[in-house]
Amino acid sequence: MLVIVTEAVPDRLRGYLSRWLLEIRAGVFIGEYSTRVRKVITKTITENHETGNVVVAWSTNTESGFDFETYGSDRRIPIEMDGIKLVSFLPSMNTKSDNGVDQDERSLTTTEKDIKHSDNSVEKGDSSKSFS
Repeated sequence: MLVIVTEAVPDRLRGYLSRWLLEIRAGVFIGEYSTRVRKVITKTITENHETGNVVVAWSTNTESGFDFETYGSDRRIPIEMDGIKLVSFLPSMNTKSDNGVDQDERSLTTTEKDIKHSDNSVEKGDSSKSFS
């Protein structure tokens, strides 16, 4: 099974995907294809997503039963922990509210707040740092 979810991508990319897959909701495509076809589709996605975001998920022989890749800039980034791929959220770049508290700071966990305010912060542009 192959599932592709698009957000803010050009119409021509959605048209291309609809030739291969069934669009069951706006921007959500599903189908059953081989690894070779999936790689051709993802190559086209990487070349044409522009400023949009795309998630490609497929069935595979792993512990979780699936794997996925993301394309484009988004707060969600895939990370691997103990052989299982998870999703981590980057701190947002929002400005402070009227009372001086960061808008998204209220919803962050303690660990995320530490990451956001540390010298190794992803916010400072180093996305290669680990969240563990």
